[in-house]
Amino acid sequence: MIIGYARVSTDDQNLDTQTDALTAAGAGKLFADKISGSKRQRPELDRMLDQLRDGDVVTVTKYDRLARSLKDLLEIVETIGERGVGFRSLAEDIDTTTPAGRLVFHVFASIAQFERERISERTKEGLASARKRGRIGGRPPALSAAQKVEVRRMRDQDHRAVPEIARLFKVSERTVRRA
Repeated sequence: MIIGYARVSTDDQNLDTQTDALTAAGAGKLFADKISGSKRQRPELDRMLDQLRDGDVVTVTKYDRLARSLKDLLEIVETIGERGVGFRSLAEDIDTTTPAGRLVFHVFASIAQFERERISERTKEGLASARKRGRIGGRPPALSAAQKVEVRRMRDQDHRAVPEIARLFKVSERTVRRA
């Protein structure tokens, strides 16, 4: 059986494009997570891995939907392979049910890891260069210093709940807790 796995990083992203492509590729079962690929514990991925049977083929639209790091990708594909299950990625035309497909898989995975490391290096270099010029990167704070004082006062003196304070300031509950 062809088993489809789809993933997006956040709840507000849409899985339709991936699930449509997986269905068109013949997926009889679909599993989908809305969680970062850097997280190894993903409910639907774990559920899929538990249900795999010898002869199945796990199919994804792109291999980075399965894992973000080379280490995780290789571990997941190895786990899949140990169960007699193949791995197929539609975009990269990888199919580990063949020797050539296994070779291509390892080459693509290595290139992807190299590119992520280069992006990280360039980002760090750019941030260091900006700091030398006195610029501080990052997003501006959601709450000003005065707003943080007011948040603390509302919580401590007015005994207001964190969700209520978050709504009033139009920020997340986490931002309120940090303040």
